[in-house]
Amino acid sequence: MSLYGKLTFSRYILRPDGKDNLSKLIALDGVKSIAPLDCFLGIAGLPFKMTVEMMLRLSYWAQNQCSYQAAERTVNDIDGIYVNDDTIRLVANHIGGIVFAEDCRRAEQAYSLLHSGQIPYSRSKKGVLYIEADGAALNTRHKDNNNSTWRENKLGVVFSSDNIRSWTDKQGDWQHKIQKREYTSYIGNASEFKKHLLACAIRNGYGLYKETILISDGAAWIRNMREELFPDAQHILDYFHLCENVYAFAKHVFGMDEVKYRPWAKDICAALKKSESANVLSEIKPHADKTGDSSIVNLYGYILNNINHIDYASYEQQGHFIGSGAIESGNKVVLQRRLKQAGMRWNVKTAQNILTLTAKQASGLWLRDVNFCIHNHYNCLCGLDLPT
Repeated sequence: MSLYGKLTFSRYILRPDGKDNLSKLIALDGVKSIAPLDCFLGIAGLPFKMTVEMMLRLSYWAQNQCSYQAAERTVNDIDGIYVNDDTIRLVANHIGGIVFAEDCRRAEQAYSLLHSGQIPYSRSKKGVLYIEADGAALNTRHKDNNNSTWRENKLGVVFSSDNIRSWTDKQGDWQHKIQKREYTSYIGNASEFKKHLLACAIRNGYGLYKETILISDGAAWIRNMREELFPDAQHILDYFHLCENVYAFAKHVFGMDEVKYRPWAKDICAALKKSESANVLSEIKPHADKTGDSSIVNLYGYILNNINHIDYASYEQQGHFIGSGAIESGNKVVLQRRLKQAGMRWNVKTAQNILTLTAKQASGLWLRDVNFCIHNHYNCLCGLDLPT
């Protein structure tokens, strides 16, 4: 009985002798469960005693919110369900670990294609495939051999000119928006990260586009990676990163005298954008030995080492990007937003699992790469028909 009259509902009654309707429908041999109801709900054999859909939902909020505590509040507010932050952390770490393991499998598979010569190079698609990579520090709970708790997260992003929307604003300036991109994130050395970046590039059409462009800050590990994985790619040194080094060098040479260093640096940057590299080197050479501070780049050597990657006038004439804004914003979206809040320190494995999830969501691949992977994993593992 209720305030609105008599309500009728049906339910299963689970009898201890197993002669009820539900027990006849479910084969319990070899299934460890607290009650047959676990099988009916599709959670027998699953961790945390919750459905796959619930684990996915908690994992989504764990990577979406700024902390596990914030995820706890969000789940409570939106779903009306209380799940404590520790459980959310465990669930997200578990789900992220499965997805990361699948990414590693695909990365190894892609790398084997490279060395067996099986990557297709049809060049059948017009346009450009852009590949960008960068490293950013992450604070962890464990010290390395140098007594530092900071680890470098290597991030890659791949997108094509097919997914770039361009227009001219009211001031007549060219604007653009990347409508689709894929990120890949790896905490560790370049020898493993490169496999993930290659897999990401192949998924997005590497070998099919007529042109491939790699944009970076000129780090040695990225140059080496390009030579091995993408030998056909045009490597472009990020113009804005180069300008930052020009200004830092100018401040050092002119003793922080703003009246002197600003005009000098501005002229150098303008000349570089016009591809007047020879003039720039002549201008810098007299100051080449004034970099006693190890934090100041040897600008002369830096430009000379990247002389084949700074023909900016030609790049812009062809309509190519000359800046690595996509990867810089990616560091904020994938890494900083979730893992670099005030006071945060991470277990490396946990950080990797969360980064995997944030990268999938930022790439718009949650349904394809997370949902599908987890459902496939548990169908294979348990042999159960999971809720769709």
